[in-house]
Amino acid sequence: MDYAEIRKKIIESKRIVFKFGTNVLRNDFKEISLSRIYTFIEDIAQLKKQGKEPIIVTSGAVGLGSKRLGVDSSESMSIKQACAAVGQSRLMSIYEDGFDKYGIITSQILLTEDDFSHRKKYLSLHDAMNTLIELGTIPVINQNDTVSTAELDAYKEAFQVSFSDNDKLSALVASELDADLLVVLSDIDGLFDDNPKLNPQAKKIDVVDQVTEEFDNYTKNALSPDAGGRGGMKTKLEAMKVVTRSGGAAVIANGKIPHIIQRLFDEKETEHLGTIFLPTENLTNKKRWIAYATNIQAQITVNDGAKKALTQKFTSLLPIGVLKIEGDCQKGDIVSILDTEGNEFARGMINYNCSDCKKILGKHSDDILEILGYKNYDAIITRDNIALL
Repeated sequence: MDYAEIRKKIIESKRIVFKFGTNVLRNDFKEISLSRIYTFIEDIAQLKKQGKEPIIVTSGAVGLGSKRLGVDSSESMSIKQACAAVGQSRLMSIYEDGFDKYGIITSQILLTEDDFSHRKKYLSLHDAMNTLIELGTIPVINQNDTVSTAELDAYKEAFQVSFSDNDKLSALVASELDADLLVVLSDIDGLFDDNPKLNPQAKKIDVVDQVTEEFDNYTKNALSPDAGGRGGMKTKLEAMKVVTRSGGAAVIANGKIPHIIQRLFDEKETEHLGTIFLPTENLTNKKRWIAYATNIQAQITVNDGAKKALTQKFTSLLPIGVLKIEGDCQKGDIVSILDTEGNEFARGMINYNCSDCKKILGKHSDDILEILGYKNYDAIITRDNIALL
């Protein structure tokens, strides 16, 4: 597929998630850039009138609250939560006022990790957001920093949160809603093969067919988060993997370019704006949830034979192939599956709690009943509940 055909697919996208980073919402004085936000609103309103279904994931609440309160949001967790509480209403009022001028209704959705981690909440959220879109609103989504417990839970052994920044959140939203496209707008022009701020010879990559280890290596020298933001190119590439494995395309572009949204969807545009990431596969909704959307409660290390069986034969994970279990999990939790070198290659929904798994690791399935006094399954994780990464 040549670049013109790729651009045509992007332009024809119907359901589109737009992610606005903190740095693109602020001016050079670290204050909210109303002119830029209203330009985004104007361009998105035009897309809405063309029959598209825009969804917004926005940062900026903590920064707005920090400015209003005159405090440094990095002082403590409670200060950051207070800034978010003050800033969120101010941020939402900007979107409401802007879209109201075009006769468009906005709907606010504040999310935490638990909204994705629990399967019932995840499915309920999916239905609620779809209904809001069907009713003609533009959902405006942000992480609920006032009540988020990601940092508080981080001390747990082997625990990983589903998202801790809006790059990953926007990707999870795009995946859950089967969006055709995710557009991440930041203060960078796209993905480069090196840090363009340090290396003037760095080249922008126009199209990425698949995010491989080669691209992961670029993040070692790539842009890190600037003051006020949490992400960076590393988190953006992780977001790209989620979206492209869920069947969608994605774009990383510079939100400080005037009318960048309008230009991205203008068929007459000749400049190669941003970096386009193409879909690679389309995981089932359940496997998307297992792979990316839920918190990880424990880690299971397997031997080489088990890894080969899981990745090449797509089998279940039997206790005989397990070497070690770390963390605290209950039946039905999602766990990370590692090889002997400590590399995570899959995730799955566990059939036994961690304490019982530790008693049967390395044992034959026929011995489970005798060891535990009960037997739910022959496998620690059945193959239908395993998502390869």
